[in-house]
Amino acid sequence: MKKVKLEIVGLSYSQTQTGAYALVLGETKGKRRLPIIIGGFEAQAIAIELEKMTPSRPLTHDLFKSFAEGFNIDVKEVIIYNLVEGIFFAKLITHNGDKEVEIDARTSDAIALAVRFNCPINTYEFILSQAGILLDDDAISGADTTIEKEDLVEVEESDYLKKSTEELKQMLDSALADEDYEKASRIRDELNNRKKS
Repeated sequence: MKKVKLEIVGLSYSQTQTGAYALVLGETKGKRRLPIIIGGFEAQAIAIELEKMTPSRPLTHDLFKSFAEGFNIDVKEVIIYNLVEGIFFAKLITHNGDKEVEIDARTSDAIALAVRFNCPINTYEFILSQAGILLDDDAISGADTTIEKEDLVEVEESDYLKKSTEELKQMLDSALADEDYEKASRIRDELNNRKKS
């Protein structure tokens, strides 16, 4: 079967399930989007890596990467290979120099590892045909291809606007120390916005 390459185009609160997030993957050479509902922990793990934040202690996916690298195992590819009753199935294609091994994984975990190993995320045409959403040209050109971090936290932007840059830096250090990565991401965004202006 022909593979279709995907990329992460969005991450936000799920509008349909409380406490869950919607991870949106898009085909790299097309207009279709594949929304996948994932848990908060996995959403946080993906967002942290995409934002290149360094947690004070390794998260589970970071531990897996360190463990794999310690034994010269590399994740070459993530494939979302099936869709059954609304549940996506994925596998990691790993290689240790001698042999290739396929490892079954939850799709959210597989993608969290894909961003850490910087490997491609692929699926098959029949999955995009079943669950993909076709966007028109206007929607694609207006789409924000970055993580929608404002949807990841509950704190209002106005709280940060009132703080000085030095206060925000202290809050960022505190949030990282407390492993509150969602809050840290929001604070970092405000600091970056101030640098741009």
